[in-house]
Amino acid sequence: MPKIKTLTTNQTVTGFYLLGSVTEKTARTGKTYLDMTLSDDSGNISAKLWDFNKDKHKFSAGDIIKIQGKVSEYQGQKQLTVERIRKAEDADNVDVSQFYKVSERNFDEMMAELKGVIDSVKNPFLNKLLTMIFSGEKLKKFSNVPAGKAWHHAYIHGLLEHTLEIVKLCELSATFHKEVNRDLLVSGALLHDFGKTEELSDSADFGYTDKGKLLGHIVIAAMEVEKTIEKIPDFPEDLKNQLEHLILSHQGKLEFASPVVPKTLEAIILYHSDELSAKANAYNNVIKSQSGGSSSWTNFIRLAETDLYIPNNKKEEQ
Repeated sequence: MPKIKTLTTNQTVTGFYLLGSVTEKTARTGKTYLDMTLSDDSGNISAKLWDFNKDKHKFSAGDIIKIQGKVSEYQGQKQLTVERIRKAEDADNVDVSQFYKVSERNFDEMMAELKGVIDSVKNPFLNKLLTMIFSGEKLKKFSNVPAGKAWHHAYIHGLLEHTLEIVKLCELSATFHKEVNRDLLVSGALLHDFGKTEELSDSADFGYTDKGKLLGHIVIAAMEVEKTIEKIPDFPEDLKNQLEHLILSHQGKLEFASPVVPKTLEAIILYHSDELSAKANAYNNVIKSQSGGSSSWTNFIRLAETDLYIPNNKKEEQ
């Protein structure tokens, strides 16, 4: 089965892929079609199914599907025109692990780094809190889930990778600003997205849970910290408030779903570290996924509110 990253224009493709998204749309001609994103562990590609039957073609994000189609190029980017499509069946004996991208970082090294960061927190209350939260099944889930569904670190072990990146950015900032409470800042960095362990399910496509949809990962993380702190005798009230503020404000703005805006030095550093890690990863992934075409620019990226330059696609001037 050809990997998405290796597909070339005019190539005929037959194989199994993960359905990342599927939306029913109407073309200017009035014809209804399915607009899809297909993926495997090498990347993703836009796909269109024009011969669309609502009763026959019932698919959902997360389905493994078998397609037959042809690669074309639209506005400088590769896409698939699907001619035949069906869901994978048990008899196909498809290995689902081949469809999921995994962090390029070594997993054991990241886990050792996580343990080292926790051990480096000298404040006894924060160290106890971190040790209690990052343990057992919760640690297993934390180390496995992506940091996002599509935008950034959207792959297995992605949340772990994203968290460690933020810790490094925060620690670097703490070397510039001696007033920063390093242990508090690092603890906030480790815990800021911990709610995603309950916001995302264990299903094949890491879909959102009911709790995740109703509460969101920010509130879930704050609740987890509050519940765990209650088990630690004499945990300082002010330290608890500042730590929970880091979690609640880490997305920076009320319109970005933060219940409060950053109001401490540690909180503003965490917010911008989170932004840098997320956007750098997201931009890089988009550029890599759309490289190899004839255009030096990606498609317009709604979340970035711009198209992005692809330097490797730049043609040498004659």
